Amino acid sequence: MLTYARWKYFVIVIVLLLSVLYALPNVFQKVPSVQVTASRGAQVDQALQSRVAQALQQAGITPQAIEVDGDDLLVRLGNPEAQIKAADVLRPALGSDYVVALNLASTVPEWLQKLGAEPMLMGLDLQGGVHFLMQVDQKAALDKRLDAIAEDVRVQLRDNRVRYESVERTAGNDVIATLANAADGEKARKLLLASQPNLQIEAEGRALRVRIPEAELQRFALEAIEQNVSTLRNRINALGVSEPIIQRQGDDRIVVQLPGVQDTAQAKRVLGATATLEYRAVVEGNAAEAVATGNVPPGARLYYEIGPNGERTPVLLSKRVIATGDQLVAASSTFDSQTGTPAVSVRLNAVGGQRMFDFTTESVGKPMAVVYIERIPEVRMVNGQEVRTTRVNEEVISVATINGVFGKEFQTTGLESSKFAADLALQLRSGSLAAPMDFIEERIVGPSLGRENVERGVQAVTGAFVFALLFFLVYYRMFGLITVSALLMNLLMLVAAMSMIDATLTLPGLAGIALTVGMSVDANVLINERIREELRNGLPPQTAIATGYERASGTIADANLTAILAGIALLAFGTGPVQGFAMTLIIGILTSMFTAVGVSRGIATLIYGGRRKLKSIAI
Repeated sequence: MLTYARWKYFVIVIVLLLSVLYALPNVFQKVPSVQVTASRGAQVDQALQSRVAQALQQAGITPQAIEVDGDDLLVRLGNPEAQIKAADVLRPALGSDYVVALNLASTVPEWLQKLGAEPMLMGLDLQGGVHFLMQVDQKAALDKRLDAIAEDVRVQLRDNRVRYESVERTAGNDVIATLANAADGEKARKLLLASQPNLQIEAEGRALRVRIPEAELQRFALEAIEQNVSTLRNRINALGVSEPIIQRQGDDRIVVQLPGVQDTAQAKRVLGATATLEYRAVVEGNAAEAVATGNVPPGARLYYEIGPNGERTPVLLSKRVIATGDQLVAASSTFDSQTGTPAVSVRLNAVGGQRMFDFTTESVGKPMAVVYIERIPEVRMVNGQEVRTTRVNEEVISVATINGVFGKEFQTTGLESSKFAADLALQLRSGSLAAPMDFIEERIVGPSLGRENVERGVQAVTGAFVFALLFFLVYYRMFGLITVSALLMNLLMLVAAMSMIDATLTLPGLAGIALTVGMSVDANVLINERIREELRNGLPPQTAIATGYERASGTIADANLTAILAGIALLAFGTGPVQGFAMTLIIGILTSMFTAVGVSRGIATLIYGGRRKLKSIAI
């Protein structure tokens, strides 16, 4: 008897409705736009909206809309040319207080967005995306490494009880340690040589000169590039971008391509951020007097603590750093259990934890400061030319009294907001950049070539679908119509599933869709031929349909399971476009199994299941 459980029909209807709902956003095309995001201390409000509108009006640019979108200001433009022109106008007009980035604004209705329905992302080869060219500051990387070597020299001398007066860097690439006693010169040289065998160490009376060979300098530069590439990968993974491209270009540049990214301002903030923390001891002295006279005590630096209302309070901190973000193992945003204010929980590595333990052991009851360091790109117009510079912002975000001894794990409290705490934790957790980087080129990769690829891909899928439609209608008649209905729902489910998981569709992914259409055709052919075979064996039509589906289902499952295992292997061991193809293949196989075995049988049962005197079927 040909029957089908009612709950199965209910599942099919629910899946169909959800597929239509989550595939629908792909009908709405994105429009070129410019996104304005506030830096620390700036506001996105009506005043900014008016300021942007006035700047665009003076430049003769008419936007489609200027609207506040959450924490950002979104300027919708009619075409890519107007988008680029508007960005070039707004960057110098808004200055360093705001990040101006190219964007593609969604036109999906708000009610769909509230349901979590978003369009499927497309790769650079189909839609375009964000292209960044970043310049690595090799001098800053070298300075950072030399400061670390100088600190290691201090630690080695102090731990081995070798008295010294100072350890300073020279104007070149050397570190000079001035010992208290010239007789300790040879002993200190051997100690440092044992811990730093790749360096050249010479004893000159009371002075100990640490030289860095040229080969080591080149190695430092190479390691800086490699660490930055690795850190960028970690940060992009934190953004959830699919199939990114990150590669070196030359000796000091890195190319980053993020396909299908919508919030380019957030990507730019996370990728280019060199924000880190430094923990420093507070030096006794009158900071206000140091500001007025310019006389800073030896061994101290002048910083400013930013209050909740933006007020700047001077504070004197030690030049020596206790621990930095480089020594961080884990970071997460949280709240201080005592005050309820935003905080970041920090865990250091063994070296950083030991330094923090040593310092807090000797400094219980004394204050310690947390310094936030950020490089901010700026754009200025000089003689009609756009000049890009970078401003280093160093400010004290917290000064707290050390109430007890701690080492690897502790909290940084007193942060201004939960969003700042979350962003800071993300930057620290994603890894520290070995050297600061500046954006020297930023653009949205145009979709002109991608549009042609999309059109050809859609034509290929449509051609395959139409060919299957004609073939099945002619060869299988009514069951051909059932098969085509199942194929259509298969495509709908595939697009909806990829939209729900934020998958990025690439050109290989389109090939995977065409392949899954073919595999779904194979499954339906197997079912239809099985039914015809049962009819030739003399079974009644309804029994032949039921038996055909039951016997074909096992064969279809075995064949598709093998293909799924191959797709999992490609997904696990492949990279880039290969992973995109594998993801589309796996999802397509799962949806084709559901539609070929479940949906088509449900439709056949609706048509033929209720007929009591059925003598023949159109197959």
